Amino acid sequence: MASLTRWHPFREVESLQREMNRLFDSFSPAQLSEGNGFMPAAEISETDSAVDLRIEVPGLQPEDIDIQVSADSVTISGERKSETKTEEDGVTRSEFHYGSFQRVVPLPSRIENNNVQAEYKDGILKLHMLKLEEERHRVVKVNLS
Repeated sequence: MASLTRWHPFREVESLQREMNRLFDSFSPAQLSEGNGFMPAAEISETDSAVDLRIEVPGLQPEDIDIQVSADSVTISGERKSETKTEEDGVTRSEFHYGSFQRVVPLPSRIENNNVQAEYKDGILKLHMLKLEEERHRVVKVNLS
């Protein structure tokens, strides 16, 4: 006679989560971004009249950052140069990411790309971009069917 076993689907999800965590833990940060340098984090917010973008690029000088703004996207690129120091025993370990990077951020609204205010302080690049006049007053009619 066969016995019935109660199925617990959440146990299987937990098992899958443990396996995924083990897989990600087996990679070092350098392996995860190998060939890509690093990808700076971005945060975007929108008001009725403007789009604000913050990009995290610590350890760079303003002259190491290239900013290109089109009406519908922002491209940030640059290079973080290595400053490796060798210890007395000849071994250096670093988890910092060095090399060039590029990040393209699509914008939620079209902006006046010839009127962008930029500020770089404490490793955070802030861009304040005014929306195009037609975007500010754009009203979309929604039909119910």
